[in-house]
Amino acid sequence: MQELSRKNKLFTDSVIRRMTRIAIDCDAINLAQGFPDFDPPKALTDRLAEVSAIGPHQYPITMGAKNFRQALCKKCGRFMGRTIDPETEVVVTIGSTEAMVDTIFALTNPGDKIIMFSPYFENYRAQAILADCEPIFVPLVPPTFNYDPEVLENAFKQGAKAILICNPSNPSGKVFTMEELRFIADLCIKYDVYAIMDEVYEHIIYDDNKHIYMNSLEGMWERTVSCSSLSKTYSITGWRLGYAIAPKNLMDRIKQYHDFNTVGAPSPLMEAAVVGLEMPDSYYEEFGAHYAHMKKLFTSGLDDIGIKYTDPQGAYFVLADIGEFLKKGQSDVEFCEELARKVGVACVPGTSFFMEDVNNIVRVHFAKKDDTLKEALDRLSHIKEKMA
Repeated sequence: MQELSRKNKLFTDSVIRRMTRIAIDCDAINLAQGFPDFDPPKALTDRLAEVSAIGPHQYPITMGAKNFRQALCKKCGRFMGRTIDPETEVVVTIGSTEAMVDTIFALTNPGDKIIMFSPYFENYRAQAILADCEPIFVPLVPPTFNYDPEVLENAFKQGAKAILICNPSNPSGKVFTMEELRFIADLCIKYDVYAIMDEVYEHIIYDDNKHIYMNSLEGMWERTVSCSSLSKTYSITGWRLGYAIAPKNLMDRIKQYHDFNTVGAPSPLMEAAVVGLEMPDSYYEEFGAHYAHMKKLFTSGLDDIGIKYTDPQGAYFVLADIGEFLKKGQSDVEFCEELARKVGVACVPGTSFFMEDVNNIVRVHFAKKDDTLKEALDRLSHIKEKMA
């Protein structure tokens, strides 16, 4: 038989999704894969029920249904502070994952280099490899997850084509400040580098932190692609409605890859989701308050148990230190599998996110109902005895 592709030898399957399968297998509470166990806004599910009967049920326009694009550009433009053309500056994708893949293929050629911060969402490295690009990793240093400006500029000097940034960040929960983003923007302009932004957690921000859109900074609209989705903001991760926003010359290339990659996003789901995009600002305020409540409930519980963690500024993850619970010679992957089976809580090993040598960190998420979080915390309170 002919040899199969060698690329898959350069990365594994998704450890996050693998932990979901383990959680299902042993009936553990899934705090690994980041999806909520509460319902989307009722307005969306009510509208979906109507659409299921009346349609549309056929192929949409490849770039996305017109009314959905119009509502999306109006909503995003309101928060980004600019007018976005629904005909030339947006494409609707199968989740933000496809938006990222289309963008990387549209902006790069084989052999190009892409700067990424570490820790990083596990998809990014695999996406770069699939595009035959070389990742350049720049550490975000715990517990504040700030970068060293000199180290970052050295990465730009290596001839990078693009920088990929998750803001707010998965898994660290970092929210980049205006000063940090302006420094990155200046480097992008100085070294002629594109900025690929993953902004799916844009409305999940805590305390006095503020999400700033890279494409809103002077000189950056022309070289920025903003990728996001409705998944987190409207609690509909299974609907797989994502999008990319970029200037026309970049979007023309991104649309080409989208067209032959997935053809189009689901027609009935776009139709139903329009009501979410048209929600008033009060929705986002209540949404943010709900996540702040879940964060406080969960982190307070970790404090009571005595599990150390880094406090997120945004998104819905904590990086917990499990060093004191590790057996001698045990890897974080082995620990997470044992935790799911013995304690009944699933999380993700930190080695899935860090290029640095770590074995004492796991990612846990708190986008769950109060009862789910309380049960998870109750189970975790027995971690010492059950993992001994």
